[in-house]
Amino acid sequence: MSDHPATDWLMDPVRTLAGDVLQSGWERVVRLAAIGPRHRKAKRFGAFGERSAICFPVAALFGEAYIRIGSGVVIGPYSSLSAGIAPGHVPDHDPVISIGDGTVIGKGSGIVGHHSITIGNDVWTGHHVYVTDANHGYEDVAEPIGRQFGAGAPVVIESDSWLGHGAIVLPGAHIGRHVVIGAGAVVTGPIPAYSVAVGNPARVVRRFESGEWVRVRAEAHAEAAAALTP
Repeated sequence: MSDHPATDWLMDPVRTLAGDVLQSGWERVVRLAAIGPRHRKAKRFGAFGERSAICFPVAALFGEAYIRIGSGVVIGPYSSLSAGIAPGHVPDHDPVISIGDGTVIGKGSGIVGHHSITIGNDVWTGHHVYVTDANHGYEDVAEPIGRQFGAGAPVVIESDSWLGHGAIVLPGAHIGRHVVIGAGAVVTGPIPAYSVAVGNPARVVRRFESGEWVRVRAEAHAEAAAALTP
């Protein structure tokens, strides 16, 4: 008997061959089922640029008519992309979601727009990033919170930025150009251009000034955020 009976089945040549066949088949399904510019579902979008792809499988997808995707965009598998409160809802803004050229959204991410989410060019994210311009209310104690909608606010992520794994971008966030948002950070307001922000809520810890990246005091972050607030 093997010293590793729990994994002996991995050495079975029949199982190995079957596994190879299944993996090859799944890879083919993933390639064929991805939504590209010529795909029937791409025609439902407000715009769907050349060389763009929404990878298979998709977790949730609706409100495509209010979503505009630029060229060379890749949205990873198991992601959600929705415009409006629910399928069939007619939003009061068009587009609700706009994604610029060359942007890459990581696996398992969610972009949920009710009014306005604008993502610039060449924005890259890690896996499991969540971006939304909507929130739930809680004021009516006789109604489940899940059925209450709070006040939303537009979200903007400017070009050339990077959002780390698990970052969350909430209503009213405005991330400037060439910004790093650290893994797990929660962005609730303005983050100035050419900066690095981390934490919950996200705060600027580095900025590009006078040709170099410098550390930022907490007071300086508050002042910069206040200057960006309308």
